[in-house]
Amino acid sequence: MNRLKEQYKTEVAPALMKALNLENVMQVPAIKKVVVNIGLGEAMDNPKALDAAVADLSAITGQKPVVTKARKSIANFKLREGRAIGAKVTLRGERMWSFLDRLMNIALPRVRDFRGVSADAFDGRGNYTLGLREQLIFPEIEYDKIDKLRGMEITIVTNAPSDDQAAMLLQLLGMPFRKG
Repeated sequence: MNRLKEQYKTEVAPALMKALNLENVMQVPAIKKVVVNIGLGEAMDNPKALDAAVADLSAITGQKPVVTKARKSIANFKLREGRAIGAKVTLRGERMWSFLDRLMNIALPRVRDFRGVSADAFDGRGNYTLGLREQLIFPEIEYDKIDKLRGMEITIVTNAPSDDQAAMLLQLLGMPFRKG
């Protein structure tokens, strides 16, 4: 079993039950899935950029990404419906737990001048979205092999009914929130 998953079952879930005065184990907030997304506006001009992003995303997550396509045409952005404009991966189960463990304990501390992640990025329904400026913070990416720095969004989807409960869950799991 993954280290972070075991920590959730043995320490975090009982602490949340006690802190939130929950009577049933099924009421305890849990992480359902993690979605990692790379949006590529440059893919319209450079089709090889999409291949590089897919390769980076599969190296980081250990799972093959899905190429996302534009839903509608937008003339101002020179965008046509159906064109490939990004890639995403939805992680569940063991891969989700191992990715979160690597993100919180290895990747985020490698960010230059890291003081913690923002605690204001909750969406009102208990989900947390984190934006990264570059893919180099993950140890799976080799500096010499990348063609361009690309950012990504990481969305952590929980079943918590409120942002406060989701924040408490992530904090107990070890998410390095900014102080103050």
